Amino acid sequence: MRSTHMRPNPATKNLTINYALVHCFLWMGYASIIGFASVYLLERGFSNTQIGVISAIAGTVSAIMQPLLASAADSPSSPSLKVILIYLNILLLFLASMLLFSRGSVLLTGLFYGSCITFLMLLTPLVNSLGIESLNHGRALNFGVSRGLGSAAYAAAAYLLGRVVNRMGTRAVPVFMLFIFTGFILALLFFPFQKIKKDADSSAQQHNSPFYFFSHYKRFTVVLAGCIFLYICHVMINSFLFQIVESKGGGSAEMGVAMALCASLELPTMFLFSYMLKKLRCSFWFKLSGIFFLLKALGTLLVTTMGSFYFVQLFQMFGWALISVASVYYANSLMEERDVIKGQAYMTMTYTIGSVLGALIGGPLIDLAGVNTMLVCAVVFGFLGMIIILLAAPGSDGHSRPAD
Repeated sequence: MRSTHMRPNPATKNLTINYALVHCFLWMGYASIIGFASVYLLERGFSNTQIGVISAIAGTVSAIMQPLLASAADSPSSPSLKVILIYLNILLLFLASMLLFSRGSVLLTGLFYGSCITFLMLLTPLVNSLGIESLNHGRALNFGVSRGLGSAAYAAAAYLLGRVVNRMGTRAVPVFMLFIFTGFILALLFFPFQKIKKDADSSAQQHNSPFYFFSHYKRFTVVLAGCIFLYICHVMINSFLFQIVESKGGGSAEMGVAMALCASLELPTMFLFSYMLKKLRCSFWFKLSGIFFLLKALGTLLVTTMGSFYFVQLFQMFGWALISVASVYYANSLMEERDVIKGQAYMTMTYTIGSVLGALIGGPLIDLAGVNTMLVCAVVFGFLGMIIILLAAPGSDGHSRPAD
């Protein structure tokens, strides 16, 4: 099994800045597409339930495509991760441009926006694998710092877009997307990456089967279920953040501030994660993140003012910030070489499934029973996810059998 302490070749160029730029554009994409989905679609005439359905359909399609794309990317004959990512960004550029011309059609707006969500979610496991593959093959790269700078970019984009939308309206959202995905393509072009040729495996078809993967990594599969519950909790809060902020007395500008604050608080954890790994196992940090997901959900439910809501974002430091880095190292530590990209895809797929279920549950709950009822359900899902991960996550970080 793989160690979570990957040793780069000191003679190679340090790729942290190059890789950080890739993460910056990825998470600016999340800030604009996911973060402002409710703001954009509500203004276009969609209800909370309809927004939930669009997000759910988009997430379902992405959840189906993620392992299929990962299996294809793991194949010796496939294009490199870099090339696949460039193709996906070209698709996102097209979809963002179509949003500018479909403002008069509710159907086309829902179709194009949902497609943006689908392809954005496909980017995440491939971007993670781009960094992990580089590390596994001796390239010098600090994943935590790169991911942390991605969060800084998310914070800046959320704050800026919140202000721009407040002044100029939601038309700014697809325009922002066009700039982001153009920059993303440029960042990928300047990232030095070549696909490492792997020996053809006569049993590759069997190894690509989800049934083989889940039977081979049994406890990891249980952990994936726990992650789904945590992400349902997370997505119910994030996807309907605008409605939550309104219930606390704020608006779109305050939502932008909350998003920026939340993302800024992630930075210390992400920047210091390599140091944290030297002190305690990756599995410890992975389990700790579940506790803080629950604490943030509880705080979001209980506070009643924007000032106290801003304070609750402190729990982001050891919740989302921790799991977004620890889960990547954790999955890599358990995977055999032929399963590296698939391991990242299945881990990311838990977020996608959580997004689908969170959207399906959250939107109707708000429409039928209000924001507080939705937040009570988020707390329940956070508790279930925390318990599963605390009990199921192996603590050996690569010293156990893969089927453990």
